[in-house]
Amino acid sequence: MRIIDLLKQEAVVLGTSATSKEEAINKLIGLHEKAGNLTDAEQYKKDILAREAQGTTAIGEGIAVPHAKSTAVKAPALAAITVPDGVDYDAPDGKPAKLLFMIAATTDGNVHLEILSRLMVMLMEPAFAESLMQAKDTEEFLRLIDNKETEKYPQDADAAPAEQPQKKEGYQILAVTACPTGIAHTYMAAEALEKKAAEMGVTIKVETNGSGGAKNVLTDSEIEAADGIIIAADKNVEMSRFDGKPVLCVKVADGIHKPQELIEKVQNGEAPIYHHTGEKVQKSSGEKESFGRRIYKDLMNGVSNMLPFVTGGGILIALAFLFDDYSIDPANFGMNTPFAAFLKTVGGVAFGFMLPILAGFIAKSIADRPGLVVGFVGGSIANLGISFTNMDSSTAVSAGFLGALIAGFVAGYLVKGLEKLCSYLPKSFEGIKPVLIYPLAGVFLIGVIMFAINPAVAAINTAITNFLNSMGDVSKVVLGCILGGMMSVDMGGPINKAAYVFGTAAIASGNYDIMAAVMIGGMIPPLVIALCATFFKKKFTASDRKSAYVNYIMGLCFISEGAIPFAAADPLRVIPSCIVGSAVAGGLSMAFGCTLRAPHGGIFVFPVVEHVGGYLIALAVGSVVGMLLLALLKKNVKEEN
Repeated sequence: MRIIDLLKQEAVVLGTSATSKEEAINKLIGLHEKAGNLTDAEQYKKDILAREAQGTTAIGEGIAVPHAKSTAVKAPALAAITVPDGVDYDAPDGKPAKLLFMIAATTDGNVHLEILSRLMVMLMEPAFAESLMQAKDTEEFLRLIDNKETEKYPQDADAAPAEQPQKKEGYQILAVTACPTGIAHTYMAAEALEKKAAEMGVTIKVETNGSGGAKNVLTDSEIEAADGIIIAADKNVEMSRFDGKPVLCVKVADGIHKPQELIEKVQNGEAPIYHHTGEKVQKSSGEKESFGRRIYKDLMNGVSNMLPFVTGGGILIALAFLFDDYSIDPANFGMNTPFAAFLKTVGGVAFGFMLPILAGFIAKSIADRPGLVVGFVGGSIANLGISFTNMDSSTAVSAGFLGALIAGFVAGYLVKGLEKLCSYLPKSFEGIKPVLIYPLAGVFLIGVIMFAINPAVAAINTAITNFLNSMGDVSKVVLGCILGGMMSVDMGGPINKAAYVFGTAAIASGNYDIMAAVMIGGMIPPLVIALCATFFKKKFTASDRKSAYVNYIMGLCFISEGAIPFAAADPLRVIPSCIVGSAVAGGLSMAFGCTLRAPHGGIFVFPVVEHVGGYLIALAVGSVVGMLLLALLKKNVKEEN
């Protein structure tokens, strides 16, 4: 099978125009439909747009290759257009796309993938791409492709491309390329790296993790002999085999556009040594992250590890009050009966780990394992509130969530500094650094720092707590509206997480009404989608309705992300509707005086919510308000065939 076997003459249009990316996509889909390649053009368009949502398929240099695997594709096929005036396709280099190929791939079968990858490789040659742009008719267009394929791949089309001859001493550099769909970018990155390595006189072998599985797989002996490895991937690849080797992890797009820079970094020893910890490489691991992004990731690492302690401890404490008898001793409520005392004691122990865990895992995110102990100690000191002027934890004022937050970041960067200082020590000290130098110096220094700053942080924490406690009913309702609305702005993104972290911080300070408003605000978006799809069916296609009904479960379980696909497809209508619904629910939760000691759980923790009747009303009203607003804003859609 050759490329022109997949590209019919009726699926090629030269010299057309397109005013937008969407119009170009529609034209290409129309060509596929005209050529009889599709069973359902609408479904195929959804799959194409879903792939575009992951990242632009524009390659740069005036070329775009939209592609998708879809159940609506009869057989593997290509469609192509040339746009002399160009169309804005969100290309990495900012240039308009003038040559566009659309790949239609089936969900099963992989024989065609290597054939399709050949086109991607050929397009990397600017002269060839320009000749296609200048083609006078479709016959010449197809002939140029056929000739180039014959020139570049004289072997049998079904045979796997021959591997680069390996020198006795092995390859200097190894690489792995992978993109989410494994059709285009995977092979283009491989070709770019191989081509640039050949120009530089560097031997390289590239493993491609495409939809057809891993090809040209790296062997243990090759990995052992290599100077370094480049991972150009936007999805997980197997990393344990690279333990102890210099590994440079980048986006697949960098493999296409920055091959020389990547090869030079490995050659110059700039790739960090990879130590396998049981985790796979992240989907996208850029060489440099912004400082703000790193801070956010470190914070969320601490919060995510802290939450189970808060949830388990908080619910047990709430159950202690639920099962206790207030009339026995009001001053000892929660500990009056043996069972209640057991629940409150165990819950208190779990709850007591909250701040040390937060600080410890923030520090671990920054400085890896050596930062863990220093962060734990710093968080514990913040929790106790002890200082140089008051070392009695029974009378000291806790620095609370804010203190633990500061302790985590200070501990992480403190250990990083110690590692830098210790890098000048003789190699004979390597073995004692992690077991003696880092913990001893780190714990001592974090103790000095936290003892010094605890009084000031405790004062700030106390002022914030007093302010929240002093807020009137109206002010608390407004705060509930704001926090509830924030939970729907980006549904799991930074704004959502900011409100959520504020709620968990409030739990640490004893303000449980804030967490109640936060959680109910996060439950609303999926419920808005599910209710609207149930009662206003004409606003959704049949397939969207099926997906929407699952949001009943996700909403009741406090999984805001269930609404993301619908928000992404129609943000100007869905997001405002959800924000209003969540704000109403958060405000009503505050108005009814609802409180919640657990930071998660959805409907499963409703039994431990104080004033649960009002909480249910807030949930129902917020969901209905959001549903009605969405139904008002959203247009009817045509029913699918």
